[in-house]
Amino acid sequence: MRKSVVWLSVGLLVLAASVFAQEVALKDPTGDDNGPGTYTYPTDTVYKPGSFDLTSFKLKVKGDKADIDVGLNSALEDPWRMGTGFSVQMVFVFVKSGKGAFTAGLPGLNIKFAEGEGWDKVVIMSPQGASRVKSEVESKVPKDMQGAVVIPGRVRGAGRTLSCSVPLADLGEGDPTTWGFQVVVQSNEGFPASTDLLTRKVNEFEGQHRFGGGNDGDCDPHVMDLLAGEGKGDKSEIAAQHEMLKYECGEGGETKALASLKMVYPAK
Repeated sequence: MRKSVVWLSVGLLVLAASVFAQEVALKDPTGDDNGPGTYTYPTDTVYKPGSFDLTSFKLKVKGDKADIDVGLNSALEDPWRMGTGFSVQMVFVFVKSGKGAFTAGLPGLNIKFAEGEGWDKVVIMSPQGASRVKSEVESKVPKDMQGAVVIPGRVRGAGRTLSCSVPLADLGEGDPTTWGFQVVVQSNEGFPASTDLLTRKVNEFEGQHRFGGGNDGDCDPHVMDLLAGEGKGDKSEIAAQHEMLKYECGEGGETKALASLKMVYPAK
C-alpha cells in the first residue's frame, strides 16, 4: 500500500512538473523589420532603428496563466508617456490552438491567413489602456471575431521586451507546445483611421508618422515584422517573411492579392 502511495505521489509530481514546464520559445532574425522587403520607418526620431524588429517570442505556462514575452531589437522607450514602459510598438499574437476558426486578419493589418493556417485566438499587446483597446475591438472587429480577441489587463515594456500575462484558458485547450503561433509587429497609433484597429498605415513614401515603401491604398500589409519558417532565427527566414508578405494592388490602390500568412509550429 505504501509503495502505491509513493508511486502515485511521484506520478503526480511528474505530471505537475510537465504542466508547469510548458514553454514555447521561438526566434526571428534581426534586420528584417521591412515587411515584404521594401518598408521604411517613419521619419520622426521616436521611431528608433530596430523598434519593430522582432527577435523572439516566448510563452510560458504558470499555473492557470500564460506569460508572454516578445523581444525586439531596440531598447524600449516611452516618448508619448503611455506609462507602460513603451509607446510606439504594438504586437498581435495570433494563436492556432484548435482547427483555425479565422483566416481573415484584424482591421488595419491588411492580411489574411493561408488555408489550413487560420487562428483561433489573438492577444493584442498595446501600450493603450485595456479599456481603449476593448472599445476599439467592439467598434471595429467583426462580431463573430470579438470573442477570439484576448486583451491583457496590462502590457509592460522593459529593456527590449514586451510582456503580459493572460488566462491560459483564454488561448485554448491542450498543450501550447503543439499550437501554431504568428507574431505580427505593428505600431501603436493613437489616432487611427476609422476602420483600423489602432494600427499605423504604410504609405508609398514615409512621413513623420507613416511607414513608407508600400502603397497609399489599403492593399499592402501593414506589418513590419513577423515569425517565419521554423522560428529558429535563421537568416533564411527573412526570405520566407518576404514571401508571405507579398501582395498585389490595382492601379487605384484596390486589393488584388492580400499577403497570406502561415503559422509557426514549435513542435515541428
